[in-house]
Amino acid sequence: MTQTPSTPVAGDAPNGPIIELRGITKRFVKTLDLAARLARRLGAQVREEVVQAVDNVNLSIAEGEVVGLVGESGCGKSTLGRIVAGIYPPTSGEVIYRGQPVTSLARDEARAATLNCQMIFQDPYASLNPRMRVGDIIGEAPRVHGTVPPTEMDDYLDNLLRLVGLDPAFKRRYPHQFSGGQRQRIGIARALAVKPDFLVCDEAVSALDVSIQAQVLNLFMELRHELNLTYLFISHDLGVVEHLSDRVVIMYLGRVVEVAPTEALFEAPNHPYTLALLNEVPKFESRHRRYTPITGEIPSPLDPPPGCHFHPRCSQAGPRCSEEAPLLREIGSGQLGDSRLSACHLNDPQGTARG
Repeated sequence: MTQTPSTPVAGDAPNGPIIELRGITKRFVKTLDLAARLARRLGAQVREEVVQAVDNVNLSIAEGEVVGLVGESGCGKSTLGRIVAGIYPPTSGEVIYRGQPVTSLARDEARAATLNCQMIFQDPYASLNPRMRVGDIIGEAPRVHGTVPPTEMDDYLDNLLRLVGLDPAFKRRYPHQFSGGQRQRIGIARALAVKPDFLVCDEAVSALDVSIQAQVLNLFMELRHELNLTYLFISHDLGVVEHLSDRVVIMYLGRVVEVAPTEALFEAPNHPYTLALLNEVPKFESRHRRYTPITGEIPSPLDPPPGCHFHPRCSQAGPRCSEEAPLLREIGSGQLGDSRLSACHLNDPQGTARG
């Protein structure tokens, strides 16, 4: 049974949503090759492999907001980020940019929407072309799309490099001549080169040393205020998300299971999966505690469990959890009136998970 949330993931935002996702689903299908098709004709139990990477997700992000997207590896958060950035088309559902479905936009409007949403990738060593100089890497998109006149390009690149904390003279160097932190700053400059208003940051600091992570996170915060940027910040690191985000979205095996303002979620998590994640975040006051991972392994997206996907690993699961997928419903509001949402039968007034 698929989720059909009665309430969008985000509450009504004061600035209005810049991006909305409505019922977004993404499936990857591995079709049968010739040998497999022949084997199936001969009676072999062979079928196409289908990965349900994202399962009916609704999400709304307000202009100027930082939304942290958190979950274990394989939960679909990077796939969702690529859908938001326009890299992957959804299998079903709609991406809404400033109130307009992207698929209904005219060609020029669709191009502008794509340019306004840029992505910063996880690995600064793999995301830059080693054969291109830094100036060409950063300047390629504005040159192709004509967003900066050719006569102003050099000054524009110099200003971009200064903006991300790099010497303008670096534009004549190649990526291999830089450290990981410097390469990620180059990636940020490349994303900013087409003057976007929305950035999808996919594990943008996870490949960096801790000291460098802090510098890059501070850069993200400075750029947010200087350029009025909106972020979807994807991470498995709850400490990073707590520091950076206004609101947190928790994903598990392709589904959103909880949404809350950052402070409210860290103080009082509702969903058992969120609680399990937060219990394993190292804290000074619990430094003598022995940490243990969440019981069991994350199920395969090739064959997800029925009902609530988390029920095989949940200590509070009951019979209903294995039969019926819980709806993402409003469970209360934060101090600023931001809605809190959770997908758990424990919140159902008609019966608990064990009932």
